[in-house]
Amino acid sequence: MAKKSKQLRAALEKVEATKVYTVEEAVALAQETNFAKFDATVEVAYNLNIDVKKADQQIRGAMVLPNGTGKTAKVLVFAKGEKAEEAKAAGADYVGEMEYVEKINGGWFDFDVVVATPDMMAVVGRLGRVLGPRNLMPNPKTGTVTMDVTKAVEEVKAGKVTYRAEKAGIVHVAIGKVSFETEKLVENFKAINTVIAAAKPATAKGTYIQSLTVTTTFGPGIKVDPNF
Repeated sequence: MAKKSKQLRAALEKVEATKVYTVEEAVALAQETNFAKFDATVEVAYNLNIDVKKADQQIRGAMVLPNGTGKTAKVLVFAKGEKAEEAKAAGADYVGEMEYVEKINGGWFDFDVVVATPDMMAVVGRLGRVLGPRNLMPNPKTGTVTMDVTKAVEEVKAGKVTYRAEKAGIVHVAIGKVSFETEKLVENFKAINTVIAAAKPATAKGTYIQSLTVTTTFGPGIKVDPNF
């Protein structure tokens, strides 16, 4: 732990705490200050001036990043019959019904995304108390409750990310890996920013994006100009 603290201090010395960087500067600096010994994730965090307690100010959705996430997600699909076969053909890692409900209730979580056809939601609903806290519950807003399981699986495999405002109005989104070319991370960053900006609730007052930060898994937070 002491070694990591020393590395973090060294990384922080390269970041001007009061400076607001351009997207290009911030992404390059995030890559430079990364000290993880693995291919760390690059993430952006939005502090939004919204009240998530109000139904019309909840921010939630999904999109496929132009350059993917650098990670191939494992997909579990709840479907039966023809739709189950479609999911398998599309590349789903796991496809089934009650057997996966039992596995998950037994503590199995070897998957990253859950997709379900509408007719299977009564079954999946039994897992709400375990999938919900992990943000794994299928939802129509993120395209994970659908009859088009082929599209859903292919989008996840292509680098689809989901975003959701937390209680304080914070949205975290992964935009790739440190090993990506800076230009590709910047392109992903700008793509998600366009979506978040467009999601501004009509009833939100004042400055919508109050602050914007980019960071790596263990690296320091780097402030970005929200008006880029």
